Amino acid sequence: MRTILHLDMDAFFAAVEQRDRPELQGKPVIVGADPKGGRGRGVVSTASYEARRFGVGSAMPISQAWRACPQGVYLPPDMEKYARESERIMALLQKVSDLVEPVSIDEAFLDVTGSARALGDGPAIARRLKDAIRGETQLTASVGVASSKLVAKIASDMRKPDGLVVVPPGTEAAFLAPLPVRRLWGVGPKMEEQLAKLGVATIGELAGLDPARLERRLGTHGHDLQRLARGDDDRPVSAGPWEAKSLGQEHTYDQDTADRSRLRATLLDLADGVAARLRKHGLRARTITLKYRDEDFRTTTHARTLRDATDSGSLLFQTAWALFGEVHRGRRVRLVGIYTSHFGDERPQLELFSEPAEPAPIDRLRDAVAERFGGDKITRASLLGRRERRNASDRPPR
Repeated sequence: MRTILHLDMDAFFAAVEQRDRPELQGKPVIVGADPKGGRGRGVVSTASYEARRFGVGSAMPISQAWRACPQGVYLPPDMEKYARESERIMALLQKVSDLVEPVSIDEAFLDVTGSARALGDGPAIARRLKDAIRGETQLTASVGVASSKLVAKIASDMRKPDGLVVVPPGTEAAFLAPLPVRRLWGVGPKMEEQLAKLGVATIGELAGLDPARLERRLGTHGHDLQRLARGDDDRPVSAGPWEAKSLGQEHTYDQDTADRSRLRATLLDLADGVAARLRKHGLRARTITLKYRDEDFRTTTHARTLRDATDSGSLLFQTAWALFGEVHRGRRVRLVGIYTSHFGDERPQLELFSEPAEPAPIDRLRDAVAERFGGDKITRASLLGRRERRNASDRPPR
């Protein structure tokens, strides 16, 4: 019988800010893409538990969060700082098992089956990890302990913050039964609606449904869902570093704009920022995606795949600007973003007498200056006085 842990940091971004700024402790802290103290138009990345009492949650528009919690402290995200903390936490997890599967910047699965002889059973290892993380980072984590990834994941969310929930082997189905069916992997709003038509509201009701009836409605996917509803999940913990599927930055304007020169400057600045992050992580990307949202909140994404992977800000901008020209029809713009994907460290095919492809000298210079003095110390002349605040994200554009 396996012993799987799912560890999830509590309100991670907000908790890091409260730790680093003691005056914020006990206050509602909202971390999001917003430079205007809550009155801008980004989205909430993370809300502290104090803010959640007012109904503020992740992915909520900042304007809505402001209406719910005007007394909150609104901060722009500092992804580089959060990434450093994540690396410290993941290093602690590696000390108790070599089977660690990071899922995102603030959560991971661990298979600790083989660690029992040296470190104790699953609950003991979970307590050991929670204490180590608190001692090393002054942050709290919630942990679920179970025999499968699915049940451990659900358990870790049951008693946040600073929770520890153990689901003993053989009790998985009983643990899951009273929970809303939406908690299952693969059940989103549309699937929840389909299941409701079958009279299914809880995981237990799904587990007990006639398989033939479920298959008529959902096909083979219904069989897979029912297996999960019964706690049957044999997916392994896959060791290895977490790799972002997408890396990018976006900007939400304080007021919708049709100023083409301003839009161009924003995309140029975003392209340089994304390229710098690619180089920092040793990545090159082949696919460049433009995210575009107009004044009516219509959001579209347009992508172009290059023949050769790149980490050049100039090439990212040229591609994004061409995509912008294809989608922009003179309407006012609310948001623009540049995302990169299809990463690889491969270099372009060399011609017989060509030099190896490396970052351009100006890119190397900018990276060196940014590392020593900070990222804002050197910029393009065309961006002087025109730079917008940027928001970094490793999530794909939506």
